[in-house]
Amino acid sequence: MSEIPGDLKFLKSHEWVRIEGDGKVTIGISDHAQGLLGDLVYVELPAVGDDIQAGTGVAVVESVKAASDVYAPVSGTITAVNEALADKPETINEDAYGEGWLFVVELSEPDQLNELLAPDDYAEQIEGEED
Repeated sequence: MSEIPGDLKFLKSHEWVRIEGDGKVTIGISDHAQGLLGDLVYVELPAVGDDIQAGTGVAVVESVKAASDVYAPVSGTITAVNEALADKPETINEDAYGEGWLFVVELSEPDQLNELLAPDDYAEQIEGEED
């Protein structure tokens, strides 16, 4: 099983959140999720300036096997997207927690971070899925 960075929080649907400070968070999909999807061939990202709501689909990652929605773990405004993924979606496969980030959100409801899973809780969840 892949290492889960200790500084992240997770949604049950495999999105991760890294708190950047200054009211912003970076969001991506977990290494576990990219492993389930297989080789990614396309990523559809939201637009900078979009307002998003926690729990809604805001991006799509497509692999040779399936397309999968990426859900917003938090509400806020998109302030940056990882443009490099348009040409190299496989970056998510190679570095899900680093260069494979999807977008940055300026939080409108910071308290939502408290509802996300801690790394250990997420690890337990994915271990449970494998049984």
